[in-house]
Amino acid sequence: MAAKPSIPKGTRDFSPVEMAKRNYIFNTIRDVYHLYGFQQIETPSMEMLSTLMGKYGDEGDKLLFKIQNSGDYFSGITDEELLSRNAVKLASKFCEKGLRYDLTVPFARYVVMHRDEITFPFKRYQIQPVWRADRPQKGRYREFYQCDADVVGSDSLLNEVELMQIVDTVFSRFNIRVCIKINNRKILSGIAEIIGESDKIVDITVAIDKLDKIGLDNVNAELKEKGISDEAIAKLQPIILLSGTNTEKLATLKNVLSASEVGLKGVEESEFILNTLETMGLKNEIELDLTLARGLNYYTGAIFEVKALDVQIGSITGGGRYDNLTGVFGMAGVSGVGISFGADRIFDVLNQLELYPKEAVNGTELLFINFGEKEAAFSMGILSKVRAAGIRAEIFPDAAKMKKQMSYANTKNIPFVAIVGENEMNEGKAMLKNMETGEQNLVSAEELIAVVKK
Repeated sequence: MAAKPSIPKGTRDFSPVEMAKRNYIFNTIRDVYHLYGFQQIETPSMEMLSTLMGKYGDEGDKLLFKIQNSGDYFSGITDEELLSRNAVKLASKFCEKGLRYDLTVPFARYVVMHRDEITFPFKRYQIQPVWRADRPQKGRYREFYQCDADVVGSDSLLNEVELMQIVDTVFSRFNIRVCIKINNRKILSGIAEIIGESDKIVDITVAIDKLDKIGLDNVNAELKEKGISDEAIAKLQPIILLSGTNTEKLATLKNVLSASEVGLKGVEESEFILNTLETMGLKNEIELDLTLARGLNYYTGAIFEVKALDVQIGSITGGGRYDNLTGVFGMAGVSGVGISFGADRIFDVLNQLELYPKEAVNGTELLFINFGEKEAAFSMGILSKVRAAGIRAEIFPDAAKMKKQMSYANTKNIPFVAIVGENEMNEGKAMLKNMETGEQNLVSAEELIAVVKK
């Protein structure tokens, strides 16, 4: 007996109903991006490993899916190297390409390669899958979609403001209540400076970014493990646990970071973003959160994360400012800022809260019952008019028993069924049945269209 087929852990199949839901997500986000003047691009699923490595920190590098070279990948490798069993070194010889980890680094590569064709500031969006060799768990997958929007070639903080408006608009359209969290890597650098651990900024940000997941004691233990002094850890406590309104937090930070030029610059940037957004009438809460660090090395300014308020799940959107990402590809001085919607987590949130609009997940609106060749031919004439009117309709392909055809309509949640027999053909009409109410009426093609559209 053949083994039952399976798919890799951390990946999923999607049914027609699930795809309808996912397309609702993608289309909603795409529509909002278009409102703000963003244009779509796509990049390959795989990139050169030289493009990807070193852009996500040591932890991110470990999560890259590497693609084995085709052909004789043993050529050029000595027996000594093979016997060393050094996985990292051998992988560098066996693999030149990898699946993309996110859409931001490929976008930076795209900007550098196409710089002569691009008008700056360049506002692009991208909706494509990414891959991470992570441990699969609830809300965390090895293959998932990101829906990114980035602006490069502009230092203006109005870009950050508009990205937060996009976030607010998208989740308002989804009817998901969220908290938009904002911080600034310059503030975090200032904190590292005043506690005397400037050279440990990456270790500090990676650790405090885990506060929600592992708790304060474990964060402190990780900081100590990274060689940060007890005195510095003690100084860090009141800062990362700072509470109050955004205005109160900013006021406290101005005092705490008064000796740090970079820290004060981060406070100033955050103040501008928050004050400007306050005049925009956002529907969702926005909060300055000093524990937000977003452990990726390339962020240099404002950073963002979005949490759903009514569902226990990780962040469903994130992003930030990166002043020097294109510099690693030989194009210095191009600042960028972007956000990424986690479509798969949004999918799970909308499912748990049952927030999909009925029209978004319904497929076929009208099914014609097939009683035989003559009836089918007559129905096809009406069917053409129905589809021309923009109604999603189909005819059952076989002259099967009525019960089977009605069961098909019920299984697919088709709201209307058109029944055409000899009597209906004689009158040039069809019997239209409302599957929800059971009501039946003899109608012309024009009347049928009006009822289904209504």
